[in-house]
Amino acid sequence: MNIFDTYAGALTDIITSLGEVGPFPKALDLSNVTIEPPRDASHGDISTNIALVLTKQARMKPRDIADLVAAELGKIDSVEKVDVAGPGFINISLKTDVIQSQVGNILKSDGQYGRSDVGNREKVNVEYVSVNPTGPLHVGHC
Repeated sequence: MNIFDTYAGALTDIITSLGEVGPFPKALDLSNVTIEPPRDASHGDISTNIALVLTKQARMKPRDIADLVAAELGKIDSVEKVDVAGPGFINISLKTDVIQSQVGNILKSDGQYGRSDVGNREKVNVEYVSVNPTGPLHVGHC
């Protein structure tokens, strides 16, 4: 399990617990939630759009959802800092020892770290686009 899967589980647990005692409905669809590195490394180690995805289902403003989730994330021992950015993105900074422990996990995986069976035995079609090199590439070239 990688660090993103760990925090995906933590987010699921947080939403479930907030649904039991708080303002959220009990059954929320989390399938469109992303947990990934932020585009800008200065925003932390992990970023999620969970508040934006849940806004319609929870009938709440994304920023309000983000504030609730961020408060719960801040209680996790491995989390250094949680920031809510823009309309409701949540940026998580992890403690240094958490990041360092991942290096040990990678080394123990004996070259298997990052391997995936996604798409195994599936055929794909790769197409190349021939475009004018002097102009910008856009969807019309496809």
